[in-house]
Amino acid sequence: MNFEGDVISSLDELAQFLLLVEKGGLGLEGVAGVGMATSNADGRHFVAVFGEAHKLLLGRWVTDEVFKTGQDMVKNGVKSAH
Repeated sequence: MNFEGDVISSLDELAQFLLLVEKGGLGLEGVAGVGMATSNADGRHFVAVFGEAHKLLLGRWVTDEVFKTGQDMVKNGVKSAH
């Protein structure tokens, strides 16, 4: 798996990561979606950026708390604070 950076440990960090993906700030091509997942190897949780055919382009580990509380944000997108 292609994992970069530190563990995402807050909802603010998750929102920043999702916005970077959405705006193309990570230089990823062919992004088809984002989701939360659990590693079969060790049970750790991560946020995954998927390309075509569900290929993992990039993953970032998340804490258990972010996994539990951030799923709606990943599913529905980051809401503006206007």
